[in-house]
Amino acid sequence: MLGVICCEVLELEFAYLLASDRELARITVLEDGRSERLLSSLGAQGLPGVERISTLGEFVPHGHGQPEALVRVLELGLHIWPQKLRTALVQAAEEMAPRVDALVLGYGLCGNALEAPSTLLSHLGVPVFLPMNEDHPVDDCIGLLIGGRERYYAEQCKVAGTFFVTPGWAYHWRRLLDQEMGGVSLEMARRMFQHYARTLLISNPVMSDQEMQESIQEFVDTFGFRIEACQGTISILQTTWQEARDSLHPH
Repeated sequence: MLGVICCEVLELEFAYLLASDRELARITVLEDGRSERLLSSLGAQGLPGVERISTLGEFVPHGHGQPEALVRVLELGLHIWPQKLRTALVQAAEEMAPRVDALVLGYGLCGNALEAPSTLLSHLGVPVFLPMNEDHPVDDCIGLLIGGRERYYAEQCKVAGTFFVTPGWAYHWRRLLDQEMGGVSLEMARRMFQHYARTLLISNPVMSDQEMQESIQEFVDTFGFRIEACQGTISILQTTWQEARDSLHPH
């Protein structure tokens, strides 16, 4: 049994990952407002064996010896308050750990909220897997989907005023900006972004460039950025998933 706890901003990437693992006998998702798009994406891919529960207490393993996944989605924007993110993630992990054999976390350092994950989560009693960039967790969802810290930094050096946009950012940008800026006026927001020059779309298989651009167009028009795109990757996430899967049946 693999447990998954991910941020809402990575919902489509995790749906893609789960759908790609054809050996999963069942995917059980804690159903609430935060898991809506992940469930919708799984449904659109026509996956059999997707179940919904309203509380973790309802979860009952399939029991046939085949791998399963138990998924919980946490609200986006928690990275703005590192302590709040840390508390929410530890609580969610503690609630899920007794029900699974390993945990996959869809998070990075996220403002150093998870700077010492091995210490933070050592009491859970199950192995925990975070997306890694060489010897450290990825910085955040941008670092995860752009391919790691080196490429992340290279794009910042290329254009210092770069606003990075993943599929999750493209879809949720209004909510994320509202949380990050605390409801500041449009004029104040324009001042905050005055030194930014471009929006860089980080492409990956879960959303087309055209859909990303359409989703972010109002944001770009509002702040006067130009749009560029680069090829992203979900390979780090896939590696994390495979390592967790392998831990269930060590060679």
